[in-house]
Amino acid sequence: MDGNRKDFYIGLSLAVSSSVFIGTSFILKKKGLLRLASKGSVRAGQGGYAYLKEWLWWAGLISMGTGEVANFAAYAFAPATLVTPLGALSVLVSAVLSSYFLNERLNVHGKIGCLLCILGSTVMVIHAPQEEEVVSLSAMAEKLKDPGFIVFAVCVVGSSLVLIFAVAPRFGQKNVLVYILICSVIGSLSVSCVKGLGIGIKELFAGTAVLKEPLFWSLLICLVICVSVQISYLNKALDIFNTSLVIPIYYVFFTTSVMACSAILFKEWLRMTTDGVVGTISGFLTIIFGIFLLHAFKDIVFSFDSLPLFLRKGPQGFPWGPQSYVALPSHDTQAEDEVKLPREGSSKGGWGTHQRAP
Repeated sequence: MDGNRKDFYIGLSLAVSSSVFIGTSFILKKKGLLRLASKGSVRAGQGGYAYLKEWLWWAGLISMGTGEVANFAAYAFAPATLVTPLGALSVLVSAVLSSYFLNERLNVHGKIGCLLCILGSTVMVIHAPQEEEVVSLSAMAEKLKDPGFIVFAVCVVGSSLVLIFAVAPRFGQKNVLVYILICSVIGSLSVSCVKGLGIGIKELFAGTAVLKEPLFWSLLICLVICVSVQISYLNKALDIFNTSLVIPIYYVFFTTSVMACSAILFKEWLRMTTDGVVGTISGFLTIIFGIFLLHAFKDIVFSFDSLPLFLRKGPQGFPWGPQSYVALPSHDTQAEDEVKLPREGSSKGGWGTHQRAP
């Protein structure tokens, strides 16, 4: 195995483990926020900081920190266009855990969505792009001077300030997109900082005096600011809105902004073949569709037990009639027919009798 492939698999392993820790952290932090709400403390969505005294919230923060460290290391070994979309696995982990610990339903649609997230992530791993070689902070500095990235960074900072000071105070508690957009656009810059710091740390271990480089400390300060803003507004979103709503929307917007930033800064798409581009986009869209199924129909009572009833034709010729079916405790066909008996007999004005075909 050559060095590049070895780095690729190291980055892949770190990205997957990062998703597990981050997915778990959402559940722990949500549990902590719910406990505080039950005690009557000032909620994070209303500007309170009582969660700093809640051990469950701190456990979630530590889990997220562990995941972010693994994610930080993954960016040093693998392309950002591979590492960031694998965050979908954290959505899967949080969805499964929330069904056990937050009493949030995971129905057939959700299970299919989880499967699609795994398949989409696999497709993206297979078609992962190769980024331009950036092996030193001096090369990173040249990338940061690119006019395209400067325009992108100015747009990100400007839009973030507008969202924070003009939009969030008025619409933040009513619309889930406001806080998530702030986290997502700021997150694109934080990933760039992580990538640069990862390169600097690799140089440091190689014996280069990177601690004397102003760029290294500038990236570190920028990362601290970006992560602080992300944590603050993600806490607000989690406190006000349902976890199963916040996480998938955050994933889609965050991944899209990071992929755009990475494409501008590291030119990852320039070396890709047509098959690779189609495969990467298809994998990403599959993940988005899986996340949509996972959460859009989460309140529908639907299980494999009720599937035969949904496939039966209703009186209008559709797979289901105007009255919803519910899952039966037994698979006995006679019992199913008896449940449908009033529906079939009522169209003739009486209950009548029902005889099964031999």
